[in-house]
Amino acid sequence: MPVPIPRQRAIPAVECGQAQPAPAGVTPSKEEATSNEDVADGATQTNLTLLLIEDDPGGSPIVPDLLDSAGKPIRVRTARNLTEAERLLTDDVHCILLDLALPAPGRDAGDDELAVLRHVLELAPRHAVLALTASGDTERGTEAVRVGAQDYLFRDELDGRLLSRAIRYAVERKRSDSAERRLAEGRVRAQENRRLERGLLPTPLLEGSSLRFAARYRPGRSRALLGGDFYDTVRTPDGTVHAMIGDVCGHGPDEAALGVELRIAWRALTLAGLCGDELLGTLQQVLEHERSDDEIFATLCTVDIAPDGRRAGLCLAGHPAPLISRPGRPAQLLPYDNNGPALGLLPGARWPRMQVELGSEWSLMLYTDGLIEGRVGEGRERLGQDGMVSLVRRQLAEGLRGEELLRAAVNEVRRLNGGELTDDVAVLMLERAG
Repeated sequence: MPVPIPRQRAIPAVECGQAQPAPAGVTPSKEEATSNEDVADGATQTNLTLLLIEDDPGGSPIVPDLLDSAGKPIRVRTARNLTEAERLLTDDVHCILLDLALPAPGRDAGDDELAVLRHVLELAPRHAVLALTASGDTERGTEAVRVGAQDYLFRDELDGRLLSRAIRYAVERKRSDSAERRLAEGRVRAQENRRLERGLLPTPLLEGSSLRFAARYRPGRSRALLGGDFYDTVRTPDGTVHAMIGDVCGHGPDEAALGVELRIAWRALTLAGLCGDELLGTLQQVLEHERSDDEIFATLCTVDIAPDGRRAGLCLAGHPAPLISRPGRPAQLLPYDNNGPALGLLPGARWPRMQVELGSEWSLMLYTDGLIEGRVGEGRERLGQDGMVSLVRRQLAEGLRGEELLRAAVNEVRRLNGGELTDDVAVLMLERAG
């Protein structure tokens, strides 16, 4: 005897066939049926509806007075064939009781004893199905469950109590199966998204360079791996190391996709020999063609470090200036007086390239504004660039470097904010030993 499974949370009617009953003679629309949700076995649940598919319903031994778990009558619709069943199979039907002896249209039942069941399962993939078979035909009933029915019943052993219980069990089992299927599908989608996003994160191309590289990335979107921030680092054949970090305004998947496009475009243009104003102007054209809204813009910071590692060219497009640290001197921001506009704001804009002396030993930290726009304590004060500089100076004095420094800086900013940051955060560091 089947035993009812534990209750599941309420799910949409389109998944389990439960919906508010339609007025007499009116078939509810798909939109109306889909919008209704019921509480499993609760006081607000509507009467169950059974669709009986049998070639001779009038002579059936099925007891007409069927009750659900709340004592409400189970409504019964009857169909003599699958054509009638398809017409009566509306979204307020919860369960189908199918006579396996019924012939399947257009098929030779002798070739497939469960042809009619397969046809119904294709016709009603979201409905619970009970298979009705001859008394003692356990093998056929078991095979029906394997194919997709929720349970099987023997025609000659039916009574009202048994059938009522079987209907309730089948509906709950279908609901459970649907919930598990959606959960499994959600997990697969999440895994695929994570693999995709992980594959879109950059792999620095620094072969042949003596510079050390480290990076940290924390997207603001919940459970995401990729946000609107982007960065990259490559070494060109002449020995120059190029680094870039940027930020597309916004935090959704569209902004993340645009950030990836800009990063890939930057790498391709850099390897093709472009830099400075020419490179940023071309990236602005890419942004203008790829953005979904004319108000979307992106900030950008690019650095090209000479092969000897002592000098660098710096371009800023509405982006915070990098932080440089050198032995015997306090960490400080690089000059940002010639900061140009963010990409996508001004047609025909220019971005001056500043020459910066680095020295023989240094570390250069590039970051997005997510690192400096967090709050400090319970007030509304922002950390800001000055707060970030003080924070990094203290951690440098404690001997932190590279990946360890970046991890500590991001964690400290989160702690000061009193919790997770709402904006994306990207930080990268290049270091040259003396």
